[in-house]
Amino acid sequence: MNWEAPIRPIEHVEAALVRAILDGQYAAGSTLPGERELAQQLGVTRPTLREALRRLERDGWLTIQQGKQTRVNDFWREGGPNILTAIVRYSDQLPAGFITNLLEVRGVMAPAYIRAAVERDPEGVAALAAEGERLADEAAAYALFDWRLHHELTLRSGNPVYTLILNGFAGFYEQVAQRYFSRPEARAVSRSFYRTLASVAAARDTEAATTLARSVMQESIAQWRVAREER
Repeated sequence: MNWEAPIRPIEHVEAALVRAILDGQYAAGSTLPGERELAQQLGVTRPTLREALRRLERDGWLTIQQGKQTRVNDFWREGGPNILTAIVRYSDQLPAGFITNLLEVRGVMAPAYIRAAVERDPEGVAALAAEGERLADEAAAYALFDWRLHHELTLRSGNPVYTLILNGFAGFYEQVAQRYFSRPEARAVSRSFYRTLASVAAARDTEAATTLARSVMQESIAQWRVAREER
């Protein structure tokens, strides 16, 4: 029998407040109800509410000021890296343009971490990318491998910050990637990328690797826009 752990009160509060912010119930610049009222609404104790509010302040959702009502931040401007995970976890519908924006961020990052990975471990990168030649021609296989490839590339770059940023995408990467790779054209683009990356890495050609990464990231954005329009 599978048992599901009950949600902790503090997690209940965090989830409820983040959803309320994302849904616009509490808009940026507005204030939350008083502590007593909010605790009653959420069915928790005031100490539990306070701890949840401190967590949300840490991530950039809220600003707590002694003697004043808690202010709701503009999380796009004031939020921290945990905002990404929360948006994916708690949003019923992702904000418009969210996936395209993330792809554009990856498009800036990928050339840098791929170049560094090829420079530091060309043989390892070549061997890893070559595995893409043996993938089953199906969306699930490509989604899984593409995540593993980019994750490994960030690790091999020697800069752990790239890995931490990429990990912020982990909660929804495979779900979105399966939709992206459902199109044969998208799989063909990535298959060519894996093949070429294996070749330039084996040749230790960092310039070619950088150019390749820029090109394929731009093509990924174009492919995603087509996939979105076909929905």
